[in-house]
Amino acid sequence: MTPLIELKDIYKTYFLGEIDVPVLKGISISIQRGEYVALMGSSGSGKSTLMNILGCLDRPTSGDYFFENEEVGRASGDRRAQIRNTKIGFVFQNFNLLARTSALDNVIMPLTYTAQHLSDAECRRRGMAALEQVGIADRYRHYPSQLSGGQQQRVAIARALINRPPVIFADEPTGNLDSHTSVEVMDMFSKLNEEGMTVILVTHSNEIASCAKRSIHMSDGLVVSGEFKEEKPLTAKRAGEDKK
Repeated sequence: MTPLIELKDIYKTYFLGEIDVPVLKGISISIQRGEYVALMGSSGSGKSTLMNILGCLDRPTSGDYFFENEEVGRASGDRRAQIRNTKIGFVFQNFNLLARTSALDNVIMPLTYTAQHLSDAECRRRGMAALEQVGIADRYRHYPSQLSGGQQQRVAIARALINRPPVIFADEPTGNLDSHTSVEVMDMFSKLNEEGMTVILVTHSNEIASCAKRSIHMSDGLVVSGEFKEEKPLTAKRAGEDKK
């Protein structure tokens, strides 16, 4: 089976004047469709740099990055933007919602750039379906300031789903949430994965990572382990203990 994502000997070095800063030092991993993967590592391990490359936000210095069997690491900026906009959903720690825009309009905003063939009515229908999928359709008229942190993250997840991408990248998605809300959000990612969505989660939290079915541990720019494990349901107690 051809992997959804395959990295072969990926290096990333930042060139700061006369100083070379190697961040990734030969990463080779494969991720199949339908996997639920946690990408783990302490600050400085290279996990954020790797996520930027996986999300087509940055290019590797060398090595090959195949997405849906297409080499995208050396693709043009326009092609990588097209992949980001149509094939990848992003969920961030800080939600990144537009403050003066309703929940529904935040969700359908990506369609402005990627689905110009859709009518306004179809865009709104698709947006409401995404909000329904994450259980917050009744708040479609509310602005971010009128929503709790958990509700804002649900809107952000709906936005990530709006283009029906094959994969969602979630970068510390519970970092600004309390323990109870963290459980609700992680349950949502598990549900999406059960429905066939590929989920790649970046986290430093062992408890959050335990919700995934596979963990890839990074240290000093290298993958040090990538084991499969039994998925464990997250509880508010475990999430709270991990935030301490």
